[in-house]
Amino acid sequence: MPTVGILALQGDFDAHNRALAPLDVTTLLVKTVADLDACDGLIIPGGESTTMTKLINGFELYDDILSFVESHPVMGTCAGMIMLSKDASDSRVKPFKVIDLSVDRNAYGSQKESFEADITLSEEFETSERPFRAVFIRAPRVSSWNEADIIPLASYNDVPIIFRQGRVLALSFHPELTDDSRIHSYFVDMIRESLVR
Repeated sequence: MPTVGILALQGDFDAHNRALAPLDVTTLLVKTVADLDACDGLIIPGGESTTMTKLINGFELYDDILSFVESHPVMGTCAGMIMLSKDASDSRVKPFKVIDLSVDRNAYGSQKESFEADITLSEEFETSERPFRAVFIRAPRVSSWNEADIIPLASYNDVPIIFRQGRVLALSFHPELTDDSRIHSYFVDMIRESLVR
C-alpha cells in the first residue's frame, strides 16, 4: 500500500487527506524531513504560495523537498502548481522548477471571484465522458509551457489547467474540494507505477 504524503505547513492539506480516504493508500501529513522520507509520493496543496515559500524556507525544508520531487511522483494543486513551476512570475516565491511551465498567480481573479466549472478530463483518466466539477480559488493560469515534453490533460475555456510532465502532475484548481476521486486516483496510480519500476 503506497504512502501518499501531503505537505502540511499551510493550505488545504486536510481536504486532500479526506479526498484520499476512499482510496487504497496510507496518508501522511508532512511537516518534517522524517515524514517526507516515509512517503512514496507527495501532494503540495493549494494555499498561499508566498506564505508556503516562507514556511518551507523557515523550516529549512526546501532542499529536502526539492530532492524528493525530483525523484518521486508529486502533484501540485493551485498554489502547489505554482511551487512546482519553472517560473512563478513573483520574486517572493521560490519554486522547485520541476515542471517546465510558467504561471501567473491569481490570474483567474481574487477570492471573491472564485468559481466552479464543469471540465472534461482527457482519456488518461479513463472515465472522461462524465464532467469533472473544477473549483477555482485565486487560481493560477499557465502562460507558457514546454509543448514538447508536457501533456495537457484538461482545459477550461481553451486554456489548459492540468499538466503532466513525467512524475509531475500540476493543476490550476482544487480537485480535493469535490467528492470526485478520479484525479487523486490517477495520482495514486502514478505512485504505484513508480514503485514497480
